[in-house]
Amino acid sequence: MDKLLENLESIRDEARPLVESRWEEFEKLRREGTEEDLFSELCFCILTANWSAQGGIKAQKIIGRGFVYMSKEELASKLREVGHRYPEARAEYIISNRWIIGKLKELIEQDDPREYIVKNVKGLGWKESSHFLRNTAFTNYAILDKHVLRIMNKYGLIEEIPKGWTKKRYLDYEERLRKVADMFGEHLGKFDLYLWYMIKKTVDK
Repeated sequence: MDKLLENLESIRDEARPLVESRWEEFEKLRREGTEEDLFSELCFCILTANWSAQGGIKAQKIIGRGFVYMSKEELASKLREVGHRYPEARAEYIISNRWIIGKLKELIEQDDPREYIVKNVKGLGWKESSHFLRNTAFTNYAILDKHVLRIMNKYGLIEEIPKGWTKKRYLDYEERLRKVADMFGEHLGKFDLYLWYMIKKTVDK
């Protein structure tokens, strides 16, 4: 853990402007985003699962409001264009989740909406639900993707990288990471961005 903190400290000043800029975007989305904006971000998180943040960003720019109104065939076609690994399955998820449009602003005003999303939104497990909520400026959730898990394993925070999640294990691993974030002096939402900068020298979302 000490070595991880040392490595994070070494990039803190370099990463801070990018981290703060990205966090301001998240806060603006939460404060000013429409239902369609929020649904677009939710779709972004569906798309990044087993793919990449950069791919999701590209798809989000190309599809835009199409997440709200395109047919399954149109969505799948657009996702194929940007090289998504599972265009039909993700298009199906997006269409099946349109019922939540109109409820998202109310949802993100709650203190802890994550489990509701996990249980009711297709394609969003614990990691992806945490991702969506962090991107709407929730501070207390960790995005335990493969990159973060490898770091946790490398520095001895976890004994193994899980192949799947239960609620108990996700919350356990999240709490382990929270302790490091507290020592670093940032909440989990921003801490994830510093981790990403340490890994990739960039701050995605």
